[in-house]
Amino acid sequence: MTAVLFDFSGTLFRSESAHDWLRAVLRDRDTALPEPEADHLARRLAEAGALPGGPPPLRLPEHLGEQWAIRDRSPELHRAVYTGLAREVALPDEGLYDALYDRHMTPAAWRPYPDAAEVLRGLRERGVRVGVVSNIGWDLRPVFRAHGLDALVDAYTLSYEHGVQKPDARLFRAACEALGRDPHDALMVGDHPQADGGAAALGCAVRFVDHLPVDERPDGLRPVLELVDRDRRAAGHPVGDASGAD
Repeated sequence: MTAVLFDFSGTLFRSESAHDWLRAVLRDRDTALPEPEADHLARRLAEAGALPGGPPPLRLPEHLGEQWAIRDRSPELHRAVYTGLAREVALPDEGLYDALYDRHMTPAAWRPYPDAAEVLRGLRERGVRVGVVSNIGWDLRPVFRAHGLDALVDAYTLSYEHGVQKPDARLFRAACEALGRDPHDALMVGDHPQADGGAAALGCAVRFVDHLPVDERPDGLRPVLELVDRDRRAAGHPVGDASGAD
């Protein structure tokens, strides 16, 4: 095992809650709403699936059905789908729909899981290449930079930059090629069995984590280091020896 691929949302990072998301935008736009009204709108937005990285829609509008399935293939589709979902909720200011979408792309809207830095650093110390593979419609690299994790990632493979999305094996193949590794030597870590499980078709090992709030999953990534160490011992390499990965 000489490479580990990670999903972004729900795996290495988690988005802020819909309540915090809406309140941040209202504050930035100097828009005042009574707390009960803001809470009600935040719940409605969450139910509509308007927060990328949040829960899916409780009911997908018919006019967005086809776009929803391919929303991560381009920035234009991604914005159109999520602002369209937000528009299922009547907000007091038309400008809020784009402002909410813009907010979710900021580093402040995301928190790394507590053990993310430890695990990424541990893989780097073991000489294991690290890639991020995400279904996404925008550039997440600034999020990693702002949280001090960019130096621990060797390559990013983002669906909108390739025009394909997980579980399409082409995205995982591109990720392995970017790291210079054979898929059979890679582990894919994600929170979505269908999307992230697509890596198995190429021969990657796959491990799933629970998509939980940051404070409720303090050590969900640490078993990745245990898997790598077990694999290295089986291959005859001392734990911590980078000779098995150039």
